[in-house]
Amino acid sequence: MIEAIDIHTHPSDAAAHRRQGPWREQAERYFKRRIDEISLDAQAEIYRERNLLAVVVALDEESQTGRTGDSNDALSQAVTRNADVLIGFGSVDPAKGEAAVRETRRCIEELGLRGMKFMPLTQAFFVDDPAARPIFETCAALGVPVMIHMGTTGIGAGAPGGMGIHLKYGRPVPHLDDLAAELPELQIIGAHPAWPWTDEMLAVLWHKTNVYMDLSGWAPKYLPEAVIQNANTLLRDRMLFGSDFPVLHPDRWLDEFRAAPFRDEVRSGILRENAARLLQIDLEASGEGRPIRFTAG
Repeated sequence: MIEAIDIHTHPSDAAAHRRQGPWREQAERYFKRRIDEISLDAQAEIYRERNLLAVVVALDEESQTGRTGDSNDALSQAVTRNADVLIGFGSVDPAKGEAAVRETRRCIEELGLRGMKFMPLTQAFFVDDPAARPIFETCAALGVPVMIHMGTTGIGAGAPGGMGIHLKYGRPVPHLDDLAAELPELQIIGAHPAWPWTDEMLAVLWHKTNVYMDLSGWAPKYLPEAVIQNANTLLRDRMLFGSDFPVLHPDRWLDEFRAAPFRDEVRSGILRENAARLLQIDLEASGEGRPIRFTAG
């Protein structure tokens, strides 16, 4: 049996380091730790050794940075090589318009990726912008979830002007709430507890059952009390384990999760069952070196 599904990890290979450029360097200064370069195959081995599955998310911010985005093709190839442990979420730059819609469809239909990732703060767009709606409509039509960064970010943190990043793009209300209301068939993962708008994010989850929260980017001992309270009660079926690897290692996250005040009856849901239901993973048929078995698609 798979121990857990880490629904939020990033590539940290040479190509990702080139894309992140000075943003990664500033993040290292802010977090006071080096973010090492590691291949996707080596990343897969870390998870394989621990009997974990990992969703790896790409990111394309080219229109804002001028740097080439993560390659959806390279991610797909890594997932194919490590089909027992890796799940890929592609990415498109919303500023690319119709080309982004076509690439979204290609990611799912041709490359076999299982969702799409968006980072509104560094892509500089509001998720309820009508110009971006065709991308989200395509994801809904294809039946795949979208992961959308919410709240502040360590990218640019601690630098004058935050390196030009505007936090307004990460506010859940009205933007994520409007998207969820207008596309109820779209499954949305709000990445991170959305601080400083955590209560807004929880309100969206209470109100709209097509929205989930991943707990990535926060060591569990620092999670807001309201998040833990809701994970233990009303929102127990829509909270998801995520580490934000390589920023947080899954070992640290899982160790702290064991000590955090989550109820025993919600722990397995947060660690694997909620994500398995969302991603349509057959947990009984996956693991022990077997390719991940999906129940649809």
